[in-house]
Amino acid sequence: MEQLSPQVELANQLMDQGRSAGVIHRTIQNHSTDGKSIILGGKRAVYFGNCSYLALETDHRLKAAAKDAIDRYGIQFACSRTYASVPLYEEAENLLSQIFQKPTIAAPTTTLAHLSTIPALIRREDAVILDQQVHASVQNAVAVVKSNGTYVEMIRHNRMDMLESRLQKLQERHSRIWYMTDSVYSMFGDVAPLSTMYELLEKYESLRLYVDDAHGMSWAGARGSGYALSVLPKYHERMLLVASLVKGFGACGAAIVLPDEETRRVLLNVGPTLVFSGPLQPSTLGAIIASAKIHLTDEITERQTALASRISYFNLTARSLGLPLVAESKTPVAFIGVGGLEAGLDISRQMLDAGFLLNISSFPAVPYKNTGLRATITSYHSPQDIYEMLHALSEAINGMERRQKLQKAEIFKAFGMPA
Repeated sequence: MEQLSPQVELANQLMDQGRSAGVIHRTIQNHSTDGKSIILGGKRAVYFGNCSYLALETDHRLKAAAKDAIDRYGIQFACSRTYASVPLYEEAENLLSQIFQKPTIAAPTTTLAHLSTIPALIRREDAVILDQQVHASVQNAVAVVKSNGTYVEMIRHNRMDMLESRLQKLQERHSRIWYMTDSVYSMFGDVAPLSTMYELLEKYESLRLYVDDAHGMSWAGARGSGYALSVLPKYHERMLLVASLVKGFGACGAAIVLPDEETRRVLLNVGPTLVFSGPLQPSTLGAIIASAKIHLTDEITERQTALASRISYFNLTARSLGLPLVAESKTPVAFIGVGGLEAGLDISRQMLDAGFLLNISSFPAVPYKNTGLRATITSYHSPQDIYEMLHALSEAINGMERRQKLQKAEIFKAFGMPA
């Protein structure tokens, strides 16, 4: 194999360390899953890495709908949607449009949704501003328009003062300036200042807002329409939203939420991956329909409330134990800082021995000295699961500190948190 670039080689070596430590690239030994328990090395563990926040992925209604769709339409309807599609597409998109109260397109994945929307709607004479931590799938799609000549720059995370300053400068040369952000950031679980972004939309005619709401879907918002729409006063006419149907929604695919029917028609006509990529499988469309129907009932509110109580209990317990919780919020994503990779691998192994698996996050997903353990809270987890996991984590971190393998004060400092 030819030599890799220095950055890729470093990332490759770090991943090899994680694999050697037995905390990544593992294959579970379960013959079936319940959403919570996994078996690794013959030992059962409670998994705090599942992003099915509302536990819909194992719901019998979604599974039955997926099976029924296979019986009726087969494993795949192998034809580009440009030419023909199964009627499940129309039913799914009609239901999704009811959830968002806006025209919606179902896409095979969130990544492919970005690769359709961004190259189709952003012009060469536009400018794009990226939040420093916007998801890689958005950045990859923006690379396409950058290669075609569109001006692109990046600003520091959630710095609305910098955004406004750059807007004032860039609008001298660009009539449209796109700001691209996540609503809920997938690594630390912090949220975007969407209310301020809405104020800037009202203030600057040149601004366009592009929101990835992958981790905000279902557990927040009316009808489970997501975190972004739970915060914004309304869906702004100069805004585009992409939401994942994989995580809280419990199915697969993504939803592209658009301000009007004309934009929807244009995307269906020219969106690259909507035109040239394969379609959603009938089983996926069946599951989307079943989940969407649940979202359009009061059941979704009950599920949201139950999860919110678990998140609140997680935050309260983590705070009482003095854990380095990087961004305490009401989202189901939590990140506990540990500092260096070696400490992270050691604590991950200890947690697995204690019966809990958390996802370790290190460079290049986060800065080199900002390694941490990412925990997702779901409806599968009981308060007892959360209590036991956090106490085991506290014991592991405090034990490392006693052995002088880490210093919590240095961790707080590395993440810019008050001790």
